[in-house]
Amino acid sequence: MRKVAFVIGSRANYASIKSVIRALQEYDSVETHIYAGASAVLDRYGKVEDVIVKDGFKVDERFYMLVEGETPETMAISTGLGVIKLTGILQNHRPDIVVTVGDRFETMATAITTSYLNIRLAHTMGGEVSGTIDESIRHAVTKFAHLHFPANRKAAERIIQMGEDPENVFVTGCPRIDIVKEIVDSNRKDELDSEWFWQEFKGVGGTFPLNRGSFLLVVQHPVTTEFGKNRQHMRETLMALYQLRMPTIMLWPNADAGSDEIAKEIRTFRERFRTNEWLHLFKNLPMEVFVRLMDMCACMVGNSSSAIREGAIVGVPAVNIGTRQQGRCKGRNVLDVPYDRDAILDAISRQLRHGKYEPDFLYGDGFAGKRIAKILSQVDLSKISLQKRFIDRRILEGLALSDGVGVE
Repeated sequence: MRKVAFVIGSRANYASIKSVIRALQEYDSVETHIYAGASAVLDRYGKVEDVIVKDGFKVDERFYMLVEGETPETMAISTGLGVIKLTGILQNHRPDIVVTVGDRFETMATAITTSYLNIRLAHTMGGEVSGTIDESIRHAVTKFAHLHFPANRKAAERIIQMGEDPENVFVTGCPRIDIVKEIVDSNRKDELDSEWFWQEFKGVGGTFPLNRGSFLLVVQHPVTTEFGKNRQHMRETLMALYQLRMPTIMLWPNADAGSDEIAKEIRTFRERFRTNEWLHLFKNLPMEVFVRLMDMCACMVGNSSSAIREGAIVGVPAVNIGTRQQGRCKGRNVLDVPYDRDAILDAISRQLRHGKYEPDFLYGDGFAGKRIAKILSQVDLSKISLQKRFIDRRILEGLALSDGVGVE
């Protein structure tokens, strides 16, 4: 029986691979394993491990690798600890394929570990362009990986430009879009019950009715290459929101270097403006709820890739702030602005006037999980050499293009 393992290190990680795990469990010839670590096992970041179990999956191993501090130094140390922890897990389980997602430091730890242990690595979300350290990590993981599942053709072309074998590059769409499409299609006719929402998820701050188009959804993460400036960047966003004073749901930042800067600025802002009954903060929200909020909100604000990737198919008006998503393929729904309160406020106002956008299938059509699961279950591993080779050619023959997947 083929053993396929998934390393999950954050809420975004899990949401981006859930549909693949679900689809793969339909194959009797495959045994799936889940190894949860980094922020996925910490209450401070919402402990996504509990969500995984609630969804009916088994967490086979958990590992702790995050060093407190949220600085570039602690990110580097955490990556090293991830290698140490994963080495024991992977050596004990010896999966045939390990699947890693995106571009976070736990993704890098996974790639390094599998390489030294001679385990084949599959990578989703490769070939994309963005800001911060994420792009460097993403391309480095591509060079470690043996199987590639990019979201669209542009990303696939970049992977091949990096010397990867076209026969191992499959344009499948992004698995995260699968879950988003399911949630939107099944819930768009129903409003989210405000009373239930506030009682169920708590958080801190004022409460308000969750009527469609009546509130903002804000997610702003640190930019690791701008460490030391993240607090000022968050201040510009908060002051723009304060001028507008529109009901706002905000999520705390992720665990990257600079997270503490942003958290301190949010706390300072709340102390300074004690009448901010229009603002409510959450550590984490289940993906099903977050996507419903995305679909219902008047505008998304911040620098999360969710506004760009999921936001495209949802059609949510989005204001993308700063450099974190610089260069990433964006749909019609996104307006880019600098770290400037006036520019942010102006862009939000423009998006509020525009309203909802038509769906854009830039990152997938909702069937990526099934495509990836089929490949993982059937690919001939004997033809995928552990020894990586640089393919010195720029051709697109051999790409397993799938009908309906965005190719922008």
